[in-house]
Amino acid sequence: MSNPVYEKLMKCYESFRQKIDFKPEVAIVLGSGLGDYADDIRVEAELDYHEIEGFPVSTVPGHAGKFIFGYVNDVPVVCMKGRVHYYEGYPIQDVVLPARLMKLMGAKILFLTNASGGINPSFTAGDFMMLTDHVSLWAPNPLIGANIDELGVRFPDMTHVYDADLQNSLRETAKRCGISLKEGIYAQLTGPSFESPAEIRLLHGLGIDAVGMSTVVEAIAANHMGMKICCISFVSNLAAGMTDNPLTHEEVQEAASAAAPRFRRLITEAVTDFGKLLEKETEG
Repeated sequence: MSNPVYEKLMKCYESFRQKIDFKPEVAIVLGSGLGDYADDIRVEAELDYHEIEGFPVSTVPGHAGKFIFGYVNDVPVVCMKGRVHYYEGYPIQDVVLPARLMKLMGAKILFLTNASGGINPSFTAGDFMMLTDHVSLWAPNPLIGANIDELGVRFPDMTHVYDADLQNSLRETAKRCGISLKEGIYAQLTGPSFESPAEIRLLHGLGIDAVGMSTVVEAIAANHMGMKICCISFVSNLAAGMTDNPLTHEEVQEAASAAAPRFRRLITEAVTDFGKLLEKETEG
């Protein structure tokens, strides 16, 4: 019996193959305020989401909708300029379709980025946090339904979603760049409303350091397919109840744009280092 989710994914892949002849090694998902990072890539090709049959298109301000193919230094990458969120009304299978598609394109590493609200009292707006683990009890699990055996096993282990080698590499990269890198646990809630102060108190009690509206479902789907995953979250603001100021999307975008030069440098250096790791694995 055919699986409509898998059939849709393969249609998107065939649509990609008809238009683009490029095999990336690292897939990068750009979060809020990082759209201009694509300017740092030696671009070989671009593919608008509208040109891919059945592909979900982002409706969020500040999120362009296209894949960028090219090189970060000498590392072949596919860069997702604008992601799709569950709160936009898409089925969860559509939200994770781009991550699955980038694996089919050839990417071995998924480098996720996002903007988040800081819950850890030691965090301040403008910090970068490397994810060491996540909590996703609110957004639907993208693996619910008939398992797609072509992609992965029915019950994938989630002990090490965020790859230890990539985490070590990110620590070294940040240190070399002189960029402070916090570490912590990220929770994905559905959005689009920001969390209430009571919800933030609950999350804090659960040991969560930052909260946002994306990322975890993508990580689950990519882990299911055997990708190596890492994520850096930009703490664009302190979460509800942590300050007296109301939260706005404009605030998130402005803060992310202000931090973009440091974030862009960190991504470039990190991807370059990831390329060296992949070379060592190939040689080994």
